[in-house]
Formats: sequence, structure tokens, C-alpha cells
Amino acid sequence: MLRKRVLTSLCGIPLVIIAVWFSKPEYPFPLFTILVVVLGLPAVYEFFRITGVSKNLPFTIFGIVFTLLFILYPHLGYANSLPIILTSGLILSLILLVFLPVKEGAFQHWAWMMAGILYVGWLLGLMVFLRLEAGRNWVFLALFTTFASDTAAYFIGKAFGKHKMAPKISPGKTWEGAIAGVFGAVILSMCFTLSTPLQLPFNCGQAIILGILISVFGQIGDLAESALKRSGGVKDSGNLMPGHGGMLDRMDSVIFAMAVIYLYYILIVL
Repeated sequence: MLRKRVLTSLCGIPLVIIAVWFSKPEYPFPLFTILVVVLGLPAVYEFFRITGVSKNLPFTIFGIVFTLLFILYPHLGYANSLPIILTSGLILSLILLVFLPVKEGAFQHWAWMMAGILYVGWLLGLMVFLRLEAGRNWVFLALFTTFASDTAAYFIGKAFGKHKMAPKISPGKTWEGAIAGVFGAVILSMCFTLSTPLQLPFNCGQAIILGILISVFGQIGDLAESALKRSGGVKDSGNLMPGHGGMLDRMDSVIFAMAVIYLYYILIVL
């Protein structure tokens, strides 16, 4: 299990770094956006499979299309595209709900479909926005800090974890691992204050706060996805990534962390 986890990471992380670093914002659809789409659409399908939406083909197709639109909204004119996509998605999905031939369970499928669109599509769209508007280093901050948090939490939790954090949701997670994850994220976040090509315009105090927030919310995102899987009666969201489960399993922490970076950038930096 650990061997597969490490091998998958060794293959996947360089690909992500290349996509972020060499992505050209002036292109219609840069390399990083393409990568987010390739990862995001299987993730939302996994969400639909867990919640039962995949049993309803019209809602599944509708959800995948609007997830794609949310991911691509930064390329469509930020000021106007987001409210148009959100409004049209809400109205058109309700029209679809009314005219579906099968009514049993339709509203539940509609609600979960909208949740999947927002959970995966909206939050991944923020990632694309950051790469286009803020630059690659803010994306690297979210990715690397989350990886550091997850790695520290995993290994310290395995070695020293005794106090269960949420046994009914995720039995393997411990408070010792969670605290180690925070320290790992803070250390990595402070690296972005150093004079390197990855340097960002914040001081050590802000780096510490960001590291804590990224780790805490990333771990909350992980627990939220675990709760979703528990409600759906599955262990992993899928099996596309050996040792990690599905796409949604690998992205649950990152999308919450990216939301933290997005809010910091919008509220503090701009």
C-alpha cells in the first residue's frame, strides 16, 4: 500500500509541477487548466457515483457539463461568466427536474448534483483563477503546503498516533497526526518567504497563519470527503490512483486549501 502510494506520488507530483510552471496564461486553455479538467471531471463523476446521481443519466451529464463550465469560468471573463453560469445552472437544472420522466428520488439526485458541481467545479475553478490572475507561486503554495501537511500527518500519525480524531468518520486519523500536519504546513509555507523564484509577498508571521489555515482546512476537507464516503458506504471514491484511491480522495484537501489561498488573495493581497 505504502509502496503504491509513493510510486503514484513520484509520478503525479512532477506532472503537476510541470503543468503549473510551464502553463502560459495567454493561451486559450493553458496546460494547467487542461490538467485540472482532466482531474476534475473524473472526480465529480466519483462524487456522483457515491451519492447515487450516476444512476440518473440526465443529471450526470448535466452535472459534468456544468462542472466543466465552472472550472473554465476564469477563461470566459471573470466579471460576468460566474453569475451567468451559476444562474443558468440553477434554472436549467430545475427545468430538467420538472421534465424528467422518472420522479422517484429525482429531487435528491438534483440536490446532490448541484452539491457536486459546486464542491468540485467551483472550487477547482478557483484554482484556475489563481493560476491565471495571481500567478504560479500562489498555486504552488497551496499544493506544496497541502502535500507537506498530508505527508507529515500520515507518517507521524502512523508512527505515534494514539488519540483518534474522528473515529466514526475516519478511524485512521489521529490528533498527533493532525498536529504534525500543521507543523509540516507551517514549515513549508515559511519557505515561500525566502529569496527564491517561489517567493511570495508575505512575511514569516503571515506565512505561519497561512500554513495553519491551509493545514486545518485541508484536514477538514479530508474529513468532509470521508463523511461523504461513509454516507455512501464506500471506502475509496475510486481506484484510478493506486495507493490513494480515486481522484476525489487525492483532491479533497487541496480544494479546501485552494479556497483558503483564494480568499486570502482576494481579501488581503488585492
